[in-house]
Amino acid sequence: MPWPAPKKLPHEIPLWVDPHKEVYFITVNCRERCRPQLTQAKAAEVIFESFVHRQLTFLWWPHLLLLMPDHLHALLSFPPSGKPLRGIISKWKEWIAKKTGTVWKDDFFEHRLRGYESLREKADYILANPVRAGLAAKAEDWPFVYFGGGR
Repeated sequence: MPWPAPKKLPHEIPLWVDPHKEVYFITVNCRERCRPQLTQAKAAEVIFESFVHRQLTFLWWPHLLLLMPDHLHALLSFPPSGKPLRGIISKWKEWIAKKTGTVWKDDFFEHRLRGYESLREKADYILANPVRAGLAAKAEDWPFVYFGGGR
């Protein structure tokens, strides 16, 4: 008996939420796990440049981006554009795939930070990811990080 097709994750924003005042914790996975795709020099450079470009053109504000070998974590805010979150992330994934050959999983994970959740706590959790994975001794040693104010 074949496996059922995975359900699409809902990315619709509730009507009572102002998406322009929110911070989203985003995780995007490569289809093939356990293979270092995003931390290769060319791919990392293209991804960082794309984040800077989208920051400068006001498509999003990256509070934090951290690349792991086969996935990435980001804390993003989205200025008013009339474009849905799903579309913004999907177009970005498509562009990165064309430039780097990265094969992404079909969807992505997003979680809107709630009032009780601290941006700093979420950032610390993300920054500790390479340490938990045994890729760096200290979070500060991991080179694949971008902050909204610069690397």
